[in-house]
Amino acid sequence: MAHTDSAMSARQSWIGTIQIITAAVCWGTLGIFSTYLNQIGFSGWQTTILRIVTAALIILVMLPKLWPQLIKLRPKQWLGLALQSLIGVLGMSVCYFFAVIYVGAGPAVALLYTAPVFSLLFSAFLLNESITRQSALLALMAVFGVGLTMLGEQAQVNWGIALGLLSGVCYSLYGVLGKRAMHDAHPAPLVFFTSIIISAGILLLLPETYNTYGQLLTLPLSTWGYALGLSLIGTVVPFALYMKALEKLPATRASVFTIFEPLTAIALATLLLHQSLSWIQYVGVILILLAALFNAVLNGTTTRVPRWLKRRQKIYR
Repeated sequence: MAHTDSAMSARQSWIGTIQIITAAVCWGTLGIFSTYLNQIGFSGWQTTILRIVTAALIILVMLPKLWPQLIKLRPKQWLGLALQSLIGVLGMSVCYFFAVIYVGAGPAVALLYTAPVFSLLFSAFLLNESITRQSALLALMAVFGVGLTMLGEQAQVNWGIALGLLSGVCYSLYGVLGKRAMHDAHPAPLVFFTSIIISAGILLLLPETYNTYGQLLTLPLSTWGYALGLSLIGTVVPFALYMKALEKLPATRASVFTIFEPLTAIALATLLLHQSLSWIQYVGVILILLAALFNAVLNGTTTRVPRWLKRRQKIYR
């Protein structure tokens, strides 16, 4: 019996690992889909609209199940979730997609992976969590990596570096603000749902949203496929896989495998978009990713696993 339980546990662990890696690979396609849309004529802002609003339409199927929990949220929680959505989802998407335009998909996702460093800083200031010596050294390592990615580039590309870093800032606040708003008391699907829906609701108030979809309707079906891929493959599917995987293996172990996200983005950018970096810039990207990986191992903090979610998982385990 014990042997059977062990075999089942090992099998579940393997399934969870595959789900995590698949989710990371899906996230890694965001830069590719956004680049194709940009080449067709959509701006970084329009790409953000297509991602968030289309994803919101898809996840409306979750509304009946989440409705009983939604109506129990207090005004203060709604305010916290709104801040999390506008900064961590809308702000991150805008900065990230513009960074992709300026510096390419590979460097942009590497800069996004500075989020764990910013998460440590914001957690210290907003949540009164301590910063260890190891965390400080990893932060310096990531900063040095960012410096190397800037070498040999023209001045206009520095806007891409700045926007990439800002995307990391916004995404780090997604986890910190989520923890402050929910206090570990509500399931991750609820937080994901509200974070997408709130941003989509704001975007639906803007004329540019309707102009963007009007433009989309005049283009070939392949363009629709890119927009759907951005929302379904790059947003909804990886989140669903990630949540399922966290039922099968510890969050800290799961977070290590999210390193496949930037690796996928860099590989696809090289193969499909023919984007390449100098060797010194590759060294910078590697340093950023190693800092994120060591953060996952030592501190349990990575871009795609906010701390509030990890702590909540430990409670329910």
